[in-house]
Amino acid sequence: MKLKQLESELGHLVQFQSPKIELEQYPTGAHIASRMMYMAESNFGDICGKSIADLGCGCGTLGVAASLLGASYVIGFDQDLAALDTAQENCRDLEIDMDFVQCDVKSLGLTRISVDTVVMNPPFGTRRKGADMEFLSVALKIARTAIYSLHKSSTRQHVKRAALQDLGAKTAEVLFELRFDLKSLYKFHKKQELDIAVDLWRFTV
Repeated sequence: MKLKQLESELGHLVQFQSPKIELEQYPTGAHIASRMMYMAESNFGDICGKSIADLGCGCGTLGVAASLLGASYVIGFDQDLAALDTAQENCRDLEIDMDFVQCDVKSLGLTRISVDTVVMNPPFGTRRKGADMEFLSVALKIARTAIYSLHKSSTRQHVKRAALQDLGAKTAEVLFELRFDLKSLYKFHKKQELDIAVDLWRFTV
């Protein structure tokens, strides 16, 4: 599947109907998601024929993209049942076979779950400090090969240091910087939309 086709397919997905600020729920836009997943496959071969876990999958955007790019198995984890219901609807609409598990992602680090590649758009940690690193810690425990994750560019040095020194990543590389379009979803948002700089990271184990 070509990049433009992937972005088009993802652009039709249903997103959060009632996003929860305590979970920092923001939809992963089709533009970012398509480029993130397309690069993971075209540059590194980490998607097609691989088992994929989408941590904090929300409405399933990254997992759906993995399926469309030929992943052999995809599973999404999220604690929000409403988001998982939407993700399942998106999969049914596209006739995609993807499994979902309702759980607190932090609990996965204590399991024997193992996949080839983890993809995620974790909470940035603005509402609960350290949430992003909790997700990365779990990802590094369950991935056999690589993790692709989005983090605020302003945290770049912290993420690299934590990944390599504290969490045991073999490598930590920023593939490129993107503009994350945050729509006005919550009452405290004073602007209709806000662009923030985010890094697409590739970690290996």
